[in-house]
Amino acid sequence: MTMIDTPRAKPRKAKPVTSQEPADGQLQGATVRREGVAYRVYAPACRKVELEIMGGAGAVLRRVPMRLDDEGFAMAVDSEGKVGDLYKYRLDEGSSWPDPASRFQPAGVHGPSMVVDSRSYQWQEETSRVPSFRDLVIYELHVGTFTREGTFRSAIERLQFIKELGANAIEIMPVGEFPGNWNWGYDGVYLYAPSRAYGTPDDLRALVDAAHRLGLAVILDVVYNHFGPDGNYMGKYIGHYLNESAKTPWGGAIRYGEPEFRGLRELVVANPTYWMREFRIDGFRLDATHAIVDASARHILAELTAAIHAHGGFAIAEDSRNNSRLLLPEELGGYGFDGVWADDLHHTVRVANTREKESYFGEFDGSLAELLETLRNGWFYRGQALRTKTRERGTECRHIPPQKFVHCISNHDQVGNSAFGERLSASISPEAYRAASALLCLSPYTPMLFMGQEWASSTPFLFFTDHQAELGKLVTAGRREEFRAFEAFQNPETRARIPDPQAAETFQRSKLAWEEVSEGTHAATLALYRECLHLRGFERAFRPSTRALWEVQEVGDGIGAVRLEDPAGDWLVLFDLLGGHVASLGPEAIAKLPPGQKWGPILSSNDARFGGTRGSSFDRRTGAVRFGDPELLLLRAGTSA
Repeated sequence: MTMIDTPRAKPRKAKPVTSQEPADGQLQGATVRREGVAYRVYAPACRKVELEIMGGAGAVLRRVPMRLDDEGFAMAVDSEGKVGDLYKYRLDEGSSWPDPASRFQPAGVHGPSMVVDSRSYQWQEETSRVPSFRDLVIYELHVGTFTREGTFRSAIERLQFIKELGANAIEIMPVGEFPGNWNWGYDGVYLYAPSRAYGTPDDLRALVDAAHRLGLAVILDVVYNHFGPDGNYMGKYIGHYLNESAKTPWGGAIRYGEPEFRGLRELVVANPTYWMREFRIDGFRLDATHAIVDASARHILAELTAAIHAHGGFAIAEDSRNNSRLLLPEELGGYGFDGVWADDLHHTVRVANTREKESYFGEFDGSLAELLETLRNGWFYRGQALRTKTRERGTECRHIPPQKFVHCISNHDQVGNSAFGERLSASISPEAYRAASALLCLSPYTPMLFMGQEWASSTPFLFFTDHQAELGKLVTAGRREEFRAFEAFQNPETRARIPDPQAAETFQRSKLAWEEVSEGTHAATLALYRECLHLRGFERAFRPSTRALWEVQEVGDGIGAVRLEDPAGDWLVLFDLLGGHVASLGPEAIAKLPPGQKWGPILSSNDARFGGTRGSSFDRRTGAVRFGDPELLLLRAGTSA
């Protein structure tokens, strides 16, 4: 990743690392006040900073001198300022640059920043009716490909569908301003500015407002581990803020723990609460927290979660370490996250069905034992040595409540980071896909769906960018080079067929085809998701608050079982992701019932209404189970009469 890290002057005297909001409450960026517009920017590497108010054609209309304080902040109040003003900061009488804390970039990452007043939006939904964290069913979406129009406003039209599906939270992939007109969002360079590719800041507020009106929580994906490669001018203001000796996948780690960059830390720690106050966001998914390095007394992750909790929100980490410290409260030495993406379930389910063994899939064997251990604990790796490496991975997690593990069988990474953006439903049999889908929806952990998986969408989700030409060529070449080590892409001609991230067609092909939801097998798959998720929402047994309320076991030869306690009659989830296995429930401890009760079938993932063709795989009289094809069978205990 190319970063712009030009030092301007010797940093000021270091102070202890803190992230307190300034005494007057003003965040970094432009704030509309009665006396005009107040500006505040962190520029410790600069000797002089001027505010430039610009016209639409880029001409400078006026300059306002800014006062530099001892901590490196430049401040000014423009008494003539108003909402809609375009501006940049002129540094050391040289070039002018956009505001790192910009609220809107109407001309993109290189253009001037715009003054925005959040008070202009008239909220329609004043009472929050969003679900508790324990009850979440998360629906991940990418605004640009979720609808044909790809905007905040057009996404509103599909919220009722999500509610009827049985999900109750949308997780929006990053919206911070990024270069070009299409991007996954992880190349963002303005943490406070919703991308103009999706609409205005008020359009995002309207989306949140509409979601809350339907009782849907809104989770925003945020990226604090790196800044994108194009349009990042942070180094112009604060100097060399990357520690090149602490490497991340994107280069040097951001120096959050070093006192001389405390203003950068403040910018980041204040970011979630900004989204909560001004956009009413309910929670956050923090990208790649394992790549956020901080050796200070209080890790920035703990400071972030504390700030989020203080404003009534929740935080989910994406972290590859399987480290329970992320989920422990700060007083117990943890970072205080409410949840974590737990990808082990995805990996073992996928390997079981596809037998993929390259890259990180080589750490999984896809066995039933592996799957059951994952369902029993939350993640599979809890301190064992990796299969292909000598190092260990993970910590014990049985003490962690189940809702804190976010499970999936599909997400943007797992789909989009495959060469051709193929969904799991395109790679395995319909029977296997239905069984895995039902298991996700009915397991005790927090389920997350990736847009379109609920109807086995035929559209791929590809990796796409819209960088300027020179950088774009590097991205295209780099994307194809990533697959050189894979057996299927040893041939350069094969690698050349990997879709070009820079091509508009790659982005357009990734848009959902909503007409499919009422068609054939797509509609049948959607019916399965709806029934399973509505069962989950209505029956609290599928959302246990403690681990004492369920158990996991193998029954017979190759069939998994999850028993969930319920005062009205326990539930038994039986599943065979490969098919061809049999069992008799009679001798199985997990299936024992009091005298006078028997197990009765509630649904099978192979029922005709879900697209299946086989007859019943369960004999209620004898308790025999015979799975010819991959299948999930849901039973409930009841009287034998």
